[in-house]
Amino acid sequence: MDRRWLWLTFAPVADITAERFRTSLDMVNWLSIVYFVVSVPVGLLAIWILDTIGLRCAVLLCAWLNMVGSIVRVFSVIDSLSLGSLNYVYLLVGQCLCAGAQPLIIFAPTKLAALWFPEDQRATANMIASMSNPLGMLIVNLLSPTIAPEAKDIPLLIGVSAAPAILGCLMSTVGVCSSVPPTPPSASADHLNSPTFCEGLKMLSRNKPYIILNLCFATGVALFTCLSSLLEQILCVNGYSNFFAGLTGALFIIFGLIGAFFLGLYVDRTKKFTETTKISFVLSALTCIGFAVVSQMREQTYAVAILSSLFGLFGFSIYPIAMELNVECSYPVGEGTSSGIIFVTSQILGVLFILLFQNLAVEKKNAPFSTCAVSLGPPMDWSNAILVMAGISTLASCFFIITFHTNYKRISAETSQSFSTNKTEEESIVVTAHPKCHKLNKL
Repeated sequence: MDRRWLWLTFAPVADITAERFRTSLDMVNWLSIVYFVVSVPVGLLAIWILDTIGLRCAVLLCAWLNMVGSIVRVFSVIDSLSLGSLNYVYLLVGQCLCAGAQPLIIFAPTKLAALWFPEDQRATANMIASMSNPLGMLIVNLLSPTIAPEAKDIPLLIGVSAAPAILGCLMSTVGVCSSVPPTPPSASADHLNSPTFCEGLKMLSRNKPYIILNLCFATGVALFTCLSSLLEQILCVNGYSNFFAGLTGALFIIFGLIGAFFLGLYVDRTKKFTETTKISFVLSALTCIGFAVVSQMREQTYAVAILSSLFGLFGFSIYPIAMELNVECSYPVGEGTSSGIIFVTSQILGVLFILLFQNLAVEKKNAPFSTCAVSLGPPMDWSNAILVMAGISTLASCFFIITFHTNYKRISAETSQSFSTNKTEEESIVVTAHPKCHKLNKL
C-alpha cells in the first residue's frame, strides 16, 4: 500500500508540485514514469529472487528500499540539504529507489496465495493481497489534494508519505519470519516441482494462452496506471479542481475494491476464471469509452464520477482474477515468474503509453474555465490522448475475448495428485486389513 502511495504522491497535485520545485509538468510526470523504467530491469531480478530465494527475502528487500527511498525524498524539502533549483534531483533519486522495490512485492500475491492458502481460498487471498495496491492509490487520491492544496504544503505531503514506508519496513523486518508455512495447504504447494527460471521462460514463450493473457492484461494494467498518473491534468483543463480529480480517482478505486471482493469470492466457488475475466474486459472497455467522452465535457461532475466508479468496478476487479488465471494457464512455471513477466510487460507498455499520450496532448489556448496552474503555461488538451486510450482498451478486450482459451492446468494437476494420494491410502488400508491375503498374493 505504501508503495503505491510513494509512486503516485504527486500525480493528484502535479501542477503545484511543478510550481514548488520550479520545473515542468513533464518532469513531474517523470516521477511516475521512472517507476516503469526502473521496474523493467529490476523486475527480472525480482522474479529470480521470488522463485529461487523465497518470499521472505523479496518482502524484506522491498520494505528497506521503500524506506530508504522515502527518506531520500524528504531531503528535497530540508533547507540544510538544499540543492537550490536542483532539489528535484532528490525526488527523482528517491523515486528510483522506491521503484526498485515495486517488482519485489507486486509479484508476491500469486506466490503468497499458492504457498499459504488452500485451493478454495486462493482467489480471495490473491484479491486481498493485490488490492493493497489500489488501496494505496485511494489514499493518495484523497490525501494528496487534502494535505497539499497549495505549493507551500508539498513538504508536509512528502513527510507524511514517508511515514507508512518506515512503519512498513519495521513491521516486515520483525514480522515476516518464513517464506512457506510449516504444513503445505494444498497438493500443488506440497509438490514444488517448478522448473528453473530459464526453463520457465522457455515454457512461457511457447505457451499461446499465456502470451495472449500477458499482452491483453498488461495493456489494461498500463492504461490504468497512465490514467492514474494523468487524471488531474486531464480534468483540470475543463474546470475540474484537484480535489475533484482526487475524489474521482478515489471512487475509481473504491468500486474496484468492491468488485474485486465479490468476484474473488465468486471465482473461488465456481472456478470460472476465463468467463469472469472476459466479461470484465468487455464492461471495462465500454465504461472507458464513456469516461473518455464525458471527461472532456464541462460541468459533468456526476457523470464523470459515475463513469469513473463503473470503470473501477469492472476494470480493477479483473486484476486478482487474471493473476490466478495466469497461474492456471502457465502451471507448473513458478508463480513469481509468470506474474512477473506480465508486470514487466505492463511497465514497458506504460512508458510507451505515457510518452504517446503526452505527445498527443496539445496546448489549449482558449480555456477560460481551466483550473490548471497558470504559472506552468497554457493548459493542455488531452481529448485526443484519452480517446486513443479508450481505443486501445477496446482493441485489447476484443482480442482477448476472441483468441483466449485455456485449460486450468494447476487445478487438473491438484486433482490428479489428490486422486493418486487417495488411491495409495486405500491400497495401504486394504493391505493392512488383510495381511494373510497379501502374503498369499506374494507367494
